[in-house]
Parts: sequence; structure tokens; C-alpha cells
Amino acid sequence: MLQTIKEFYMTTGFDNMTVPQLIMIGVSFFLLYLAIRKGFEPLLLVPIAFGMFLTNLPAAGMMTPPVYAADGSISQVGGLLYYLYQGNKLGIFPPLIFLGVGAMTDFGPLIANPKSLLLGAAAQFGIFITFFGAIATGLFTPAEAASIGIIGGADGPTAIFLSSKLAPHIMGSIAVAAYSYMALVPVIQPPIMKLLTTKEERQIKMKQLRPVSKLEKIVFPILGTLIVSLIVPPAGALVGMLMLGNLFKESGVVGRLSDTAQNALMNIVTIFLGVTVGATASAEAFIKVETLAIVGLGVVAFAIGTAAGVLLAKLMNLFVKDKVNPLIGSAGVSAVPMAARVSQVVGQKADPTNFLLMHAMGPNVAGVIGSAVSAGVMLSLFGGF
Repeated sequence: MLQTIKEFYMTTGFDNMTVPQLIMIGVSFFLLYLAIRKGFEPLLLVPIAFGMFLTNLPAAGMMTPPVYAADGSISQVGGLLYYLYQGNKLGIFPPLIFLGVGAMTDFGPLIANPKSLLLGAAAQFGIFITFFGAIATGLFTPAEAASIGIIGGADGPTAIFLSSKLAPHIMGSIAVAAYSYMALVPVIQPPIMKLLTTKEERQIKMKQLRPVSKLEKIVFPILGTLIVSLIVPPAGALVGMLMLGNLFKESGVVGRLSDTAQNALMNIVTIFLGVTVGATASAEAFIKVETLAIVGLGVVAFAIGTAAGVLLAKLMNLFVKDKVNPLIGSAGVSAVPMAARVSQVVGQKADPTNFLLMHAMGPNVAGVIGSAVSAGVMLSLFGGF
């Protein structure tokens, strides 16, 4: 009887628990606290944190790959999250997320103010500067550095898409860092924005945007897909799905498809993507020097991207007649619509009568396109396509 109890105990998680697993479970609980108690992007952090929790439960085998017999048949089925994870590994989930984002996005502010595209492009500086910084550490290959740099775009799906092709072995660390920084946009960005601007600049009121016709909104996703895909073919999957979702919305003839992309499909894919991203953060893969470097480089990338957008807006004011509030430059990172809301909040603290949200949405959606293009450039350079 005692032997039976002992054998049973040896199969439980209590006997198989390691200190690194305990640490990672603690990290997952902290992320759940930030999501539930502090409200830091719960739609992202709750599934990611719980996936991290599940994968570090000892002996549960959530991410265990299948075992094949000599004849090629499966002798032992893999874990549930392993199979769901293939949607990330094969680059399926990120484009589907882009489809939903496109269906929820209004490109009107960008079309009405094309200068916004420059601010979205400026925010991508963080990606490329961090790329060189990651190489300089000596810890990462160029392909790994490219995957780390993309964190600066504050675009989780793009970070997953790129790292799944260039550096799948560090995708978990990259994804957790990218989504964590997206969730912390309201914490990270305001100090940088205030440091780089004067109160007078933060009080600048921008001219009302011109109305955008329905024809312009229909032509934009088609033309945008054509131009980006011809210039940077590897970006076609992300940009194409983004623009398809937007065409669903703007065409006005496929309301059911638009609604599905925005709601049911988006929610389902977000659950699968979030849980499996968290599931890649096992103790063995996460607790290492490289992970700390990735987290550190990620916040540097994000800070540089934010600063570059603000500084370019300040530079533009030296040449344009209608002044640009530099705060909207920070929205060039593609955390939609969080970064645009931060621009609005910081601007209203300087002047409660100032409304920057629609102006900030231009650089914000431009940043989505910019991060996808940057990922395409990295794929072209390092053979991931």
C-alpha cells in the first residue's frame, strides 16, 4: 500500500516541481495581477500569463511534442498547447490577427493627413537601432537580433510572425516582451513624451482633418497592398490580411464578414495566440541571460521608437505651415489604439480643451503598416521568406 502511494506521489507535480518552474509560475501570477488588478491590457495578458502558468506546471505535458514510432506513426500524442502552438509556428495566427485589426481600423486620419505616414515610419527607428544593439552584445545572431528589434514596433503579432521564421527558439521571450510592453504603453510612453516636449508644444491645437470619401477608403487598402507587396514581398501576408479586413469594413457590402473578423474570429485567435505565446515561456527556455537581454533591448527599442516619432514631429514643425503637436509622433508605434489614446491623455493634461485622438490615429495606423514593412525587410535580408 505504501509503495503504491509512493509511486502515485512520484507521478504528481509535487515531486517533479523545480525551482525555475516555481519562478516562472510566480511571474505568470504577477502578469495576471497586472492584467486583472491593474487593468494592463487584460485581453492580451490574461491568456499569455495563463499559458505561461500552464506550460510550467510539472508533468502536465501541455507543450510536449508527439512521439513517433519507427514506422512513422504516432506512438504518443502531444500536448494540447503543442498543437495549438503550430498556428504561431507556421505563421497562421498573426496574419489572422491583422485581418481583425484591419476590420476595426479606420485609415481615414492617415488618408486625410499623409504626413502621418512619416511619423509612423520614424517610430520604426527603434527596430533598426535595437537590431544593431543586439548584434553588438555578442549574444545574438543577425536573425535573432532582427527578431528582437521588431519589439520596438510594439506589435505583438508582427513580432511573433517574424521570430517564428527567423528565430523560433526565442519566440517565447520575444513575444512575452512585446506584449508586455504593449500593455505598458500608458506607463512607458508619457515620461518620454514629456521629457522631449515643452508645455507649449503639448498645447498645440491641430487643424481639423478633412473629410475622407468612401472611394478613397475603398481604394486605399487595395493600392496599399499592391505597393507594399511589390516593394517588400515578404510583408504581403501581414499587410494583405490587414488591408483585406479593412476592405471588409469600408466596402459596406460584407457586413457579416466584417463583423466576424472584428469579433468572433479576432477573439478566438487572440485566445489561441495568447495562450500558446505564454506556453513557449517555459522555465528551460526563459530563465537565461539571453532572455534578460531581450527584455532589456525590447524596452530600449520601444523607447527609441517613441522618441523618434516625437522628434520627427518637432522637426516637421520647422517646415510646415500647420503645426503638428509632437505628442502624436509617439503614436507611431503600432500599439493600436493604445498609443493614440496616450497622446490624447498627455495632451489633455497640458490643455483640457485639446483633442488629439483622431490626429494621433494617423501615425498609429501608419505604425501598423510600418512594423509589417520592417518585418518584411528583415525577412528579405535574412532569408526567412
